[in-house]
Amino acid sequence: MPHRTQMQVIKRRLVGKDGSERMRELRAILAELPNYRSGPYAEIRKWVSAQVEETRIRSRVVHRDSIAVRREGAAQIALVGAPNSGKSSLLQALSNVQIKTGEYAFTTTRPVPALTRIRGVLVQLVEIPGLIQGASEGRGGGRALLGVLRDADAIVLCHDASAPLDELETIRRELDASGIALPAILAATKADEAPPGAIAHLAAALPDLELVVVSILDEASLEAFREAVWRLTGLLRVFLRDDQPVALHPPATVVDVARTIHHDLAESCRGARVWGPSARFEGQRVGRDHVVADGDVVEILA
Repeated sequence: MPHRTQMQVIKRRLVGKDGSERMRELRAILAELPNYRSGPYAEIRKWVSAQVEETRIRSRVVHRDSIAVRREGAAQIALVGAPNSGKSSLLQALSNVQIKTGEYAFTTTRPVPALTRIRGVLVQLVEIPGLIQGASEGRGGGRALLGVLRDADAIVLCHDASAPLDELETIRRELDASGIALPAILAATKADEAPPGAIAHLAAALPDLELVVVSILDEASLEAFREAVWRLTGLLRVFLRDDQPVALHPPATVVDVARTIHHDLAESCRGARVWGPSARFEGQRVGRDHVVADGDVVEILA
């Protein structure tokens, strides 16, 4: 396997892994790599060894009371809403994470991250515990929670479709008071329990937000939610010749695609062959500065 492809495969193996799981994977990778003293594979061993040490140090310095969320995936989307607004159930339905849920407020007390795959791309969802009035002034640990939220790329405002709007309006005021103005959509959760007219009332009350109606019991609504989250990220997908997608922020060029594989490849890249929306014909040869489009298949020429 070419060394650049090997490096790409290694990085993909580490996506979503942290702590002891990440350490086990890194040690397995080291055991598989040839023990060359020079050349590209020696550089790969050096990089993996550095990751082992970094992971070991991180495990020593991360405190139990820390609520910082390590970013993973192509984008980080925060799920924000009142206590018992269905955030935990939604996160659990979209990922493999197991979360304690209950029919009472503040079942979740810390941010909970989870990776979900949307259009073949890993996106990190982070459930933010229920924000209350005065969060921007520190009530209920609000400043720390808002600090996590501030680092996200976008927000999904979760609201029980059957509930009054008071709590959601309170949350929006706290976000405004904190100066947080990220791209956002509104998820009307527990839609299967909503009384007639509740969804229409919610849409009319908040016309400035895209409304997505979702129930964890309805796979079609979950898929619509995934698509709404994808639009919220603003990302585009480009497929490499091995059919694996990479996610990029537009506008993105052939060089940007090459950089996702390896920075050296970005330097040596002479152009690419492109199949898809940005090509005038299948397999068009383009230059380094060619702007790619969502759905393109790209073969880098070095």
